[in-house]
Amino acid sequence: MKKKVLKNYIYNLSYQLLILFLPFITTPYLARTLGAAGTGVYSFTISIVTYFILFGSLGLSLYGQREIAYNQDSIERKSKIFWELIILRLIFMLISSMVFFFMFVKSGEYAQYYRILLFQLFASCLDITWFYQGIEEFKKIVIRNFLLKIINIVLIFLLIKNSEDVSKYIFIYVLDTFIGNLILWFNIKKNLSKVKISELKIFSHLKQTVLLFIPQIAIQLYTVLDKTMIGIILKDMTEVGYYEQSQKLIKMLLTVVTSIGTVLLPRMAHFFANGNSDEIKKYMYLTFQFVFLLTFPLLFGLIAIASDFVPIFFGDGYDKVIVILRLMSPIILFIGMSSIIGNQYLLTTKKQKQYTFSVLCGAMINFLLNCVLIGRYFSYGATIATVLAEFSVTFIQLFFIRNELNIKRIINLSKNYFIASLIMLFVCIFIGYFMHNTYFSILFQVIVGGIVYIWILSFLQDDILLNIFKKLKNRKEIKNEI
Repeated sequence: MKKKVLKNYIYNLSYQLLILFLPFITTPYLARTLGAAGTGVYSFTISIVTYFILFGSLGLSLYGQREIAYNQDSIERKSKIFWELIILRLIFMLISSMVFFFMFVKSGEYAQYYRILLFQLFASCLDITWFYQGIEEFKKIVIRNFLLKIINIVLIFLLIKNSEDVSKYIFIYVLDTFIGNLILWFNIKKNLSKVKISELKIFSHLKQTVLLFIPQIAIQLYTVLDKTMIGIILKDMTEVGYYEQSQKLIKMLLTVVTSIGTVLLPRMAHFFANGNSDEIKKYMYLTFQFVFLLTFPLLFGLIAIASDFVPIFFGDGYDKVIVILRLMSPIILFIGMSSIIGNQYLLTTKKQKQYTFSVLCGAMINFLLNCVLIGRYFSYGATIATVLAEFSVTFIQLFFIRNELNIKRIINLSKNYFIASLIMLFVCIFIGYFMHNTYFSILFQVIVGGIVYIWILSFLQDDILLNIFKKLKNRKEIKNEI
């Protein structure tokens, strides 16, 4: 079981590293060709269609992953759930597509882009990633994503040449989704058995999916609504572009952190279905420690190199991104923690009310602060609102689990990583002060910072690091004996 979890994490992490690496190639190119305004148009229109995809999906992806994980030992039950959810999703996605068509596609300033994005709604009907995640088959998802990302990067460099190519970039985005979702259907038969249509109870899942749909809406309100509100309030797509580029970089870093939660969700659901609460707690503490190991150096490292990194990475005209990145960096820690508590614990243990309350509070705080701050401080205001919203979600979720898990123990788990990262921050700032703003100086700061971080952790006798060193040493000794 542990080997399977580790194997799935390696598969998922390998993909997350790929999507962490590829934007370092495409983002500088797109920032220069599309410009901040072009990037802002892309981001704004995508944020609009995201709401309709959310409504059409109706929380089915998260619910489906959990239900398949609960029943992964029964092929008959899995098959029945699969087809019930597919049909239910199709019904709501068609309704959502019709509303989107009449509201945005027929006319308007960005109608040409919305016409392309209409096919994004159709492509979302085919999404069955949740099924493979539920049965813990991450290999197929990762292989598919590897191929698609390579195709994606080739198309970007072939087709995107100037700021007029926003529609082409949106088309690439839609094509990537459609092909990716279609591929997963090729091998679905061997994981399912035949089900009679008369046996399907399509709307039996509606209540539970709606309960999960509410927090999904709330999450979108403080992840996508920022860009929508900047566009509506300021009517300045350049400000949307600044915010989009900052958020994109933060998301690149977050994928490495949150990938462990994606892998462990079906495993935790399986533990819960079998009444194994001790294993759930064990994995929770381990996951917290692992997330702290990653989030603190990413957070402080980003603060350290932002001023050198942004001009080189994005090009001229993106100075505001430096400040936004530094302001936004704490959400790496907050989202890392809330992904563990919310997705991995509250949802898998059917504490949906607590989960929903936490994200609704975050959405409300984000919306109200956006209304107050965006008009005064532009994209900076949206950033501050996001950080405070994410903090509130994490704080509320910690409050809800205080009787199940030891909060003091969780905080103590972060101590070593905070100390090591803080020392690393000062070392990186010191190096950056004396070196010129080049790719080499940034790379040198990252390498030296990483070495300092590991050295401090080894000095502090950190459990995870010592276990890694021990395993590497044992493997070396076995290899030498052979």
